[in-house]
Amino acid sequence: MTWPAEALELIGAARELRIPRPIWVVRVGDEVYVRTWYRRDTGWYGHAVATGLAHISVPGLEADVTVTEFTGLRAEIDAAYQAKYGDASMITDAAADTTLRLRPAL
Repeated sequence: MTWPAEALELIGAARELRIPRPIWVVRVGDEVYVRTWYRRDTGWYGHAVATGLAHISVPGLEADVTVTEFTGLRAEIDAAYQAKYGDASMITDAAADTTLRLRPAL
């Protein structure tokens, strides 16, 4: 399932996304991606990877999403993080290895 245009605008404009804790989020084209500092099997990241599901919120939007590990578009996702946050910590190899794609749940 794809994101409605209005949802993409809200997510793309948000400084942070809650999943359930606040994290940085980027939009590349019509897709939404999140990363964490490092891969782990606990907390929000471990739960999202284990179940393939999460609930997110940004101002003006709450949604259930499917979560998939994602290894493509490294340069584009890195560039989106750098442009939005100006912080190199989310474009390291360790952070890139934690990339998750979020899509609306059916």
